[in-house]
Amino acid sequence: MSACINGLCRAATTVSLLLLSFTFHYVSSACSNGNCQMLDSCSSATDCVPGLFCGNCPAVGTTKPICTRGQATIPTSIIDGLPFNKYTWLMTHNAFSNANQPPLPGVDRITFYNQEDTVTNQLRNGVRGLMLDMYDFNNDIWLCHSLRGQCFNFTAFQPAISTLKEVEAFLTQNPTEIVTIVIEDYVHRPKGLITLFANAGLDKYWFPVSKMPKKGEDWPTVTDLVQENHRLLVFTSVAAKEDEEGVAYQWRYMIENESGDPGVKRGSCPNRKESQPLNSKSSSLFLMNYFPTFPVEKDACKEHSAPLAEMVGTCLKSAGNRMPNFVAVNFYMRSDGGGVFEILDRMNGPVLCGCESLAACQPGEAYGSCKNVTVQTRNPPNMDSTAGSYTGSVQFSKSLAAVAYSPNTILVLCFSWIPLLMFLL
Repeated sequence: MSACINGLCRAATTVSLLLLSFTFHYVSSACSNGNCQMLDSCSSATDCVPGLFCGNCPAVGTTKPICTRGQATIPTSIIDGLPFNKYTWLMTHNAFSNANQPPLPGVDRITFYNQEDTVTNQLRNGVRGLMLDMYDFNNDIWLCHSLRGQCFNFTAFQPAISTLKEVEAFLTQNPTEIVTIVIEDYVHRPKGLITLFANAGLDKYWFPVSKMPKKGEDWPTVTDLVQENHRLLVFTSVAAKEDEEGVAYQWRYMIENESGDPGVKRGSCPNRKESQPLNSKSSSLFLMNYFPTFPVEKDACKEHSAPLAEMVGTCLKSAGNRMPNFVAVNFYMRSDGGGVFEILDRMNGPVLCGCESLAACQPGEAYGSCKNVTVQTRNPPNMDSTAGSYTGSVQFSKSLAAVAYSPNTILVLCFSWIPLLMFLL
C-alpha cells in the first residue's frame, strides 16, 4: 500500500504507457492578440496566451509556427507537503551557456551553446535545476564551457557570481521556490565555492550537508525546506569539497544516467560511471540526462516530444520503477507542442497524486482521485501571466553553431577543435 501511496506502482504502469504514447494532434484556428491557445497557428509572440510562445519545429516537418508551451507547471503549486525527492523538476544542462551572452571583448567565443535565454528567464519559466561549470579564471571563479579542466578567454561566459546573484534575486522574490545547482567543479582555490556562494548572498538559503539523507531515505518535505529557508541545494563533482567546504558531493546523494549520446540511445539508460547503478537504493535523488553529445538547436523540438517520453519509461524501468527527480535538457523551450513541460506533468502526476498527469490531480483529495482530463491541447493550468517568457527570436532562426572563425582564432582551432569536441559536455 505504501508503494502506491508514494506513486511507485502507478508510476510503473501508468507513466511508462502514457509516455510511450505521448503525441499531439495539431489544430489550426484563426486567432491573434493574445487569444491563441496551444497548437493554434500564430504569427507573432503576442498572438499566444500567457505561458505559450510562437515557435516552429521543422525537424518534424512543421514549418508553420504554432503556440507552444513555454512554462512549467510548478508541481508544489498543485500538490504540496511531500518529501522533496517525490517531485520531478526541470533542469537545464549548462544553464549558463546562453547563445545571446556576448563573448569577452575582442574575442570570438569557440564553444557549443546549450540554452537560449538567461538563467533568470529559465527560473521564471519553471526551471528549478541548473547545471553550472565553474573554473578558476582571471583571478576569479568563472562559468566556462571549456575543456581539459581549464577555462580560456574563448570558452568563458561570465564570472559565476553574476549568475548566482540571479539565483539569489529569484529566491528572494519567490519565497516558496526551491532551486538545485549541480556544479561541474574545476575550482581549486581553497574555500572557493563556499566563499563564492556567500558573496552572492546565497548562504542564507543553503541546505546544510548535515541534514541531507545519506542512506537513501526520504528528504525533508518541501514545506519543511521552505519553512526553514533551506531552499538552495548545491552539489559538486569533487568529493573532497564536502569535508573541506560543506558542499555536498553529488554522487553520495544522487544517481545519474550517462550524459551525451549514450543517454539518448533508444531502449538504453546506463548509469554514469561516477554514479551508483540506477537501481541502487543508497541515494535518494535521480538525475536523468537527456541531451545529445553535440547540441543542435533545430533538433531539440523533436527530441523533446515522443523520444524523451519514451526514454523516461526506459530510465524508469532501469531505476527499478523509480521516477527521475530532475530531467536535464538542452534548449528547454523547444518542442512540437507541450515538450518537456507536458512530459514533466505526466511524470509528476502518477507519483504525487496517482493520476495520469499533474493536470488531473485534485489537491486535498485522496490519492488516485483524479479529474477527467485529456492530453493537453490548450494552455496548462496555473500559468502566471507575469512569469517568464522567451526573450530571444521566437522563430528560433538564429544559428547556435560553434562560433566564428577569425584570423585570431584559426590557429587555436587547429590545435583545440578535436579535444574540444571530446570534452565540451
